[in-house]
Amino acid sequence: MAPKKTPAYSFPHPMDNDTLVGHADVMQSFMNAWAARDTHPMHPVWMLTGPKGIGKATLAYKIAKMVYGNVGDFFIIDLERNIDKDGKSKSDGKVISVYTVRAMIERMQMSSMSGDWRVVLIDSVDELNTAASNAILKLLEEPPAKTLFLLVTHQLANVLPTVRSRARVEKMRPLNISQLRELCAKFIPDADVSTSTLKLANGSFGRIAALKASGGDVIYDELVELLNNPRAGYGDMMAMAKKIAPEPALHRILLDAVAAFGLADLYPRVTHAIADIARVNLEPEIAVFKIITEIKKCL
Repeated sequence: MAPKKTPAYSFPHPMDNDTLVGHADVMQSFMNAWAARDTHPMHPVWMLTGPKGIGKATLAYKIAKMVYGNVGDFFIIDLERNIDKDGKSKSDGKVISVYTVRAMIERMQMSSMSGDWRVVLIDSVDELNTAASNAILKLLEEPPAKTLFLLVTHQLANVLPTVRSRARVEKMRPLNISQLRELCAKFIPDADVSTSTLKLANGSFGRIAALKASGGDVIYDELVELLNNPRAGYGDMMAMAKKIAPEPALHRILLDAVAAFGLADLYPRVTHAIADIARVNLEPEIAVFKIITEIKKCL
């Protein structure tokens, strides 16, 4: 198969994204609580949970911009602002350090006491290491007055029960096909987004963005074509493995293929095999090749 060029796509950071599609129910719940805050004290901790890429962070930033009084009253904890014990940037890490949380708490203590509301936005709670989670927990046990905590989380089960118990949990649903099309028209109007790609996204525009940016939608179509081809040999499967292996975000399309062919019994094995690529430092190309050949044998 001849390689196809992948167009370059640029998607706004949630902080800069003013387009929120869906989740009107969650937004209305917050607006109702905010409007009645003078007579009915609102919950200081809101946890927005749901699959990745459905707009949780976009909603959180939209709320934050409406609530905080000035730039000094907005505190963000995420991997981009992650630091190590020496205060140096650690933006290439996979977990948010306790030093990042402690630095945020120090800034909060020094922030102006103008009487305006302050906002602490954590994107995401899933990425806090254990020490960082415990530091946040101590803060939530006695939250400062007129401070709103917006906690984004992708897997509610991964959040410390003690943190979860102190939050008002708002479950956000995956987007429907119509909503995904609306976002595609807004952010990638010139892209050819097939119905199969929309279904592949499982309600996550972030997944579509990742697929388009990496060319994963095209590679997925090629993978399905290869698996359907009775003449495909080991050389073809290795060539496909070389396309998928270098980008960990693409490994999930192997599971999508398993689901598309209705191979339910194979799903757990492939899930573990993908996890093992990173966990036991397997050679990605060989590992992906073995997964493809196993899928092929089941067809």
